[in-house]
Amino acid sequence: MPRLSVSPSSKPNCSLIGLICVFLGLSATHTHAEIAITVPEQVSLLANTNTQQLSISWLGGAATTFDLIILRTEFNETVFYGTVSVTVNQVSGRHEWNWTSVEPLECTSLSVRIRSRDEQMTSDWSDTQILQGNDLPSNKDTQMYPQDRIVPVGSNTTFCCIVAEGEVFDSINYSSTVMNATRLSRRTYATTVVNQGPSRSTGTNVLCFTRLRLSLMGAVVFVGYPPQPSDFVCETHDLTSAVCLWNKGRDTSLYGRKRRTRYSVNNRYTVTFKECSVPQWEGNWTLVAVNPLGQYSLTDSAELSHRVCPVAPVELSSVVHAWNATVQWQWKYNSYSSLALVCQVELTARTITGVGLRSAVLSDLHPDEDYSVQIRCGAQQNFWKWGTWSKPISFKTKTDVPDAPDVWMWSNRDGTGQVIWKPLTQRQSHGQITGYDVTFWNPEENRQHTVILSPDTSAVPINLTQMAYFSGDNKVIATVTAKNADGMSQPASVSLRLTDVEPIAVSRAVYTDKGFPLLWQSNASATCSFVVEWHETSCTYDCPVDWIKVPAGNTNVSIESANFQPGVRYTFSLYSCPSDSPELLQRWQGYTEELVPSGSVSLSSSQQGSDILLTWGSIPMVDRRGFLLGYNVYISNGSQLTLLADWLILEILASLGILSLLLVIATFICYKKRKCMVHIVEKPEWDSSKEVLVVIPEEDEDDEGQGIGDEPVDTDEPTSLRYYNQVVDERPIRPRFPDSSTSSASSLDSAHTDVTYTGIQTSGSSLVFQLDPQGSSEGHQPQDDHSVSCGGGGYRPQMQPRAPSDDMGLASAEPLLEPQAAFSGGYKPQSSWHFDSPMEAEERGSLAPSLGSPTSIASTQFLLPDGEEHEEEKHQQSSSAATWFTNLLSSTKP
Repeated sequence: MPRLSVSPSSKPNCSLIGLICVFLGLSATHTHAEIAITVPEQVSLLANTNTQQLSISWLGGAATTFDLIILRTEFNETVFYGTVSVTVNQVSGRHEWNWTSVEPLECTSLSVRIRSRDEQMTSDWSDTQILQGNDLPSNKDTQMYPQDRIVPVGSNTTFCCIVAEGEVFDSINYSSTVMNATRLSRRTYATTVVNQGPSRSTGTNVLCFTRLRLSLMGAVVFVGYPPQPSDFVCETHDLTSAVCLWNKGRDTSLYGRKRRTRYSVNNRYTVTFKECSVPQWEGNWTLVAVNPLGQYSLTDSAELSHRVCPVAPVELSSVVHAWNATVQWQWKYNSYSSLALVCQVELTARTITGVGLRSAVLSDLHPDEDYSVQIRCGAQQNFWKWGTWSKPISFKTKTDVPDAPDVWMWSNRDGTGQVIWKPLTQRQSHGQITGYDVTFWNPEENRQHTVILSPDTSAVPINLTQMAYFSGDNKVIATVTAKNADGMSQPASVSLRLTDVEPIAVSRAVYTDKGFPLLWQSNASATCSFVVEWHETSCTYDCPVDWIKVPAGNTNVSIESANFQPGVRYTFSLYSCPSDSPELLQRWQGYTEELVPSGSVSLSSSQQGSDILLTWGSIPMVDRRGFLLGYNVYISNGSQLTLLADWLILEILASLGILSLLLVIATFICYKKRKCMVHIVEKPEWDSSKEVLVVIPEEDEDDEGQGIGDEPVDTDEPTSLRYYNQVVDERPIRPRFPDSSTSSASSLDSAHTDVTYTGIQTSGSSLVFQLDPQGSSEGHQPQDDHSVSCGGGGYRPQMQPRAPSDDMGLASAEPLLEPQAAFSGGYKPQSSWHFDSPMEAEERGSLAPSLGSPTSIASTQFLLPDGEEHEEEKHQQSSSAATWFTNLLSSTKP
């Protein structure tokens, strides 16, 4: 075998080998670069104008990364430029990439170029491929894109307008809104509408206008929702087939044959929107709803016996009686004869059950009334839901005897009255009323008398005093019966009794939003029912009266009536045992709403000496319109009215203020000098009509404690004022003054009581105006009507109080009282104290002034004698207080 030998002489061969290796490496690198950056060839463009998608394909060798640029051809404006990674389609051997345009592809021509990229190395650009738009010069007319596009609510859509050759673009309007437009080419303008709302059934118009309105072009866009049905369920009516129902859901706003939603159940298409019939029960169903914006699917499954919904009953008939009726019907399917059903009657809201039900009995009806009935049924076992209501059947029940009338009576004070009853309603009449029979019956004498009345009568007058069989304590019963074609009603009775009922206290009834609430005490032994009657209080004879019967055991009732009027007083009376022997238990009066009086009082005046007597009559009940609280008397000063009560109150307050000041001064002086005391001493032999207050002075300190007469007097005891009803001897007790030389020998009874002061009462029956303050006034007799005497400005507690009015007779837990006017007579102080006899007055002479009315050291009120017996005291009003204090001070020791 030949051998290769290596020697130093072989060095040039090694250099040659290295050169060859370098050459081969450079050749390989150059070959790889040529393969990686091959220029794309055979570029192809395919446009889908409905989706505005451009599909680009080319031959690019082994490269996987390419640069693409898309330009608007006419203005050479870049629409898209980017680097994309694209793999080779193994079937066609071409690279493919899809691009979606914002503008419709018809708007203007687009130019596309591609180059290969290997990291930072790129190939040359491919030849330009142009997608021709519709704005070519060959297309001279105005055009608008896209046309009849269907888009979902909330999407953004770009519209473009290609203006006709020779015309100038003006605007693009979306519905009635003028949009901002962008120029894409020499003739093309575009605008984008964002967040589109649902369109009308005919779609939304997009219009393109040119200057001078030479041409008009537009497009229509339909904006809506994809379908979204709900409540998909299948049931059976005939126990064999299935009927599937669903709710189509929200309105898609897409209408028309191409845009509406289509439904299919188990691949069976239906032309309706909410129902589909399947010949056989399959147990499982799928609903598919499809429209141009998408589709929606629902499923349902069930056993047949759990989804039975009966059809409506047919051929309804009735058998009618007075108080009940029977309704009969038939079924559309014979299979119902073995089906357990539960049925419902609309009239009575009752349910009946049974197998193969075909009739129902309706009870608790009313005679002579019209009824309309419907029937529906459901499966008794595995109840699914009620079936459809049948068509209504109408019938009228037969007539029957009337109900018994509601009877009561009204009695006048003169023995007359009325037997009254409430007219029967249609439901109570049970047919046409032909008349009423009223029978008066005396059960003790077994005598009776019957009156036949017409059907429009509801009362019959009576005169108990003229009834021959109504005498003594005999009881008469009035019985009322109603008649119609079927006979007479049960009798309704009320007892008539001629008795004098003493007036009872009247309580006030307060109206609320639920009427007049009336309460009364319960009686455990009472077994009778009650009647509450009411009428207008102003009516006293044959009054229109209403009433309500209350069952036994009740202790309250609320009275409400549509006839109640504001400003009208109503009287409510409670009677027990109305059908046997009515007894008045309680009475109320009240208003639904009180109003101001509607009439004025009749005022008259008369002069009595120096006074003016004002007199007025009572206000009629009908004019009061509320409970009277009093009267206001005004004095007219030309055009101004002054309230007399204000002037009188001020005068009284001023008088009380002066009196209080004087009493404070007197108290202070008495405290400094000596204390005073008031006693009452009684003597049986004394004439009680002669009462006098006398001063029993004590002896001076230098008299060494000697008393007066036989009565011992303590020298240290202060002077006392004592009120004597009686004395020991026949001589009157006379007060002694410091300058008197004689003393009384009368003995005084040691018994005495403290004086009790009562408040001075006011009276609102009269006011006397005194014409001459210095003159005298004559006494007057009490008036029958209200009167006011105003005079002198002084306070007169001796005036006669007037009798209470009818408003004062209401008494209960909440008495119904109407206070009299807050006007008092003039202030009448007891200005002088008269002696018991003229002889005593003569003995006094001018040495002792008359003693004023006694007062307590702890009281600011006066003890007042009867002013009517001492009318002449008016002449001494100004000196009364001064005289009293003079006597008081003169009897004390310095």
